Amino acid sequence: MNKITNSTIFVSGGAGFIGSYVTEELLTHNPKKIIILDNLIRGSHENMKGFIGDARVEFIEGDIRNKELLEKCISQADYVFHMAALRINSCAANPEEGFGVMLQASFDVAQLCVKYKVKKVIYSSSASVYGLAQHFPTPETDNPYDNQTFYGGAKLWGEQLFRSYKFMYGLSYVALRYFNVYGARMDTDGKYTEVMIKWLDCVRDKKQPAIFGDGSDSMDFVHVKDIAHANILSLLSDADDEVFNVGDQVETNLKQMLEALLKVNNCQLEPVYMPVNTVNPVSRRLADISKAEKLIGYKPSISLEQGLKELSNWYFEKQKLKTI
Repeated sequence: MNKITNSTIFVSGGAGFIGSYVTEELLTHNPKKIIILDNLIRGSHENMKGFIGDARVEFIEGDIRNKELLEKCISQADYVFHMAALRINSCAANPEEGFGVMLQASFDVAQLCVKYKVKKVIYSSSASVYGLAQHFPTPETDNPYDNQTFYGGAKLWGEQLFRSYKFMYGLSYVALRYFNVYGARMDTDGKYTEVMIKWLDCVRDKKQPAIFGDGSDSMDFVHVKDIAHANILSLLSDADDEVFNVGDQVETNLKQMLEALLKVNNCQLEPVYMPVNTVNPVSRRLADISKAEKLIGYKPSISLEQGLKELSNWYFEKQKLKTI
């Protein structure tokens, strides 16, 4: 019997993009109960439709900054996945809110996990902690001193918080640094929609997709199902007081990604190159995932082409439903 079976698990942000996939995979291990707390700012009922009718799932619509509500959730939990967060741009637009959600709430989670003797916490961190990394592929030992974002700083503080609580109180944890996560259910609306979604709109409307800059900025795209699986592996493993990169260990620049996206949609559109309109301090990302492979058995399983095909099908289906 594994740790999840017959356990009660709390997932903060469990109605979100990644949180909903983590919940789905947890359910395959037959937990006693999964408690989700989400304010539905980024999460949605739509993300949860595959499991919201499951008797083992208790969904609470509420804010992670509500300490009383948070305590109610954690007091019942054997294990905690702490995934609730603001987007990187939202933290920059409203640092005060960023502080409340990313720092204060994480502090409250750690405090309550100690109080109620939670057996292990899986904390969602980010490759943003590196800023522009020193080495490619980037190992977990690279320093975070080139990070320039509130979000990256807050994620790093969360890692350090759980590390210190391991040292002071014996709280078991694993932190996961996600690289560029994509897949069905990713954010599609609003000011900062991912470049993939903007390009899919161009495919739909037969308009030229724009590449800002020369297209050489690169990322390490990792499918959301691989991210969710890394979370489950982290809980099931004996790994403790560890931080792991979760990526694909494949570097893809914007030009290559657009080519792949057009290919899976049998589309012959030519890109238009535009001057860079924002200062992006991070022009390159590539994860070294050897540590996660060795200690938790993580291996990415979904290729970019397969993932983009799935994303396209989901997005165009969603668009169709909107127009009905």
